[in-house]
Amino acid sequence: MSSAEQHHALSPGRERVTLLTLGAVQFTHILDFMIMMPLGAQLMAVFDINPAQFARLVASYGIAAALSGFAGGFVLDRFDRKRSLVILYAGFGLATLACALAPTYSTLVLARLAAGAFGGLAGSMVSAMVGDIIPPARRGRGMSVVMAAFPLATVLGVPAGLVLAGKYGWHAPFFLLAALTVPVLVLATLTLPPIKTAVHDHQPLRQMREILSHGIHLRAFALGMVLVMAGGVLIPFLAPSYVANVGLDEASELPIAYFAGGIATALSTPLVGWLSDHMDRLKLLIIMSVGSVVTVVVITRLGPSTVAFASGIMAMFMVTMSGRFAPAMTMITNAVDARYRGGFMSVNAALQQAASAGASIMAGSFITRGPGGQLIGMPGLSYASITFFVLTVILAARLRAAAPHVAMPAPKRLAPADPHQAPA
Repeated sequence: MSSAEQHHALSPGRERVTLLTLGAVQFTHILDFMIMMPLGAQLMAVFDINPAQFARLVASYGIAAALSGFAGGFVLDRFDRKRSLVILYAGFGLATLACALAPTYSTLVLARLAAGAFGGLAGSMVSAMVGDIIPPARRGRGMSVVMAAFPLATVLGVPAGLVLAGKYGWHAPFFLLAALTVPVLVLATLTLPPIKTAVHDHQPLRQMREILSHGIHLRAFALGMVLVMAGGVLIPFLAPSYVANVGLDEASELPIAYFAGGIATALSTPLVGWLSDHMDRLKLLIIMSVGSVVTVVVITRLGPSTVAFASGIMAMFMVTMSGRFAPAMTMITNAVDARYRGGFMSVNAALQQAASAGASIMAGSFITRGPGGQLIGMPGLSYASITFFVLTVILAARLRAAAPHVAMPAPKRLAPADPHQAPA
């Protein structure tokens, strides 16, 4: 077994519990990001900020996660994954509580910086642990279990966040999220396996130098960055555009659109995970990217529409956008040897968060408010997004060319040869 294929085998039951726990950690981490999107219209009104300032508020999380993730790349392989994840997740919960208590725009930015610093590192540990416990042949399905956190955060969190914000103010969703981190932290402490992943004789500078100088690693990092930028330029203003341009009511109709998108994605995610283990991952990524391009062209030009039609478009957007992550992230995880996995995934998360922050800032430069309150510039964002879709496919192809195993499906199981049969 190559070092890239090394994993800590668990019993089927323990493996399922571990994946569900990691999914719960990822759920709250993604929910923290998703909460900001539908609150855009309310936060801009409450703090009297413009779209560019809101984009910087969204970007602050990614900037902090990027800086802490890069720093984590030096040291995280020095510690066992469970210990690192539990400590980082506790910090994330406290930072989220600080977001709920923030009285001004400036203090909210500071709280988002703290949440990003802890949450980004915790998210990288989740991906690293999937690589630690799931063999490559089933890693696509394992990754899809964790990726299911995205639709669940959409189905349960975004509508609830909108309702709570509409009834009790924008602080309420953050209080809810901070409360959710408590049982998840207890669950992680009790159920995550204490596998020994710490690298003996760890040398931080040497480790980072080897991570950053490996050609395959660099191709994987580039893929991870453009993967998130394709959606990152659109997602911050998707909910505000559904209110301002499509005409949905923020309190009653926007949650329906997100709920429909989340349900559709929850149904499609297991299928995409299965396909990621049974077909060439690059081909699957291409299929999902083509669907995303078509949907992005439509959703960025959507005018006044019925709730049913707008919800259908949202569902298509979420299914195709999230469907790209299982094959792409499996390719990225498969590109690194086990001894580098913690630092590699931390650096990868840092670069993805930096890319996401850059995408949010880029989005803010495209969008302005018209005299009637509508958001102007959404079609321009679609061209930026499509560019990143194309780059994702190109960089995934380059990664597969350098390391064909990252995209290969699970080998078919052959029947054992009959020992009594004479050779041909």
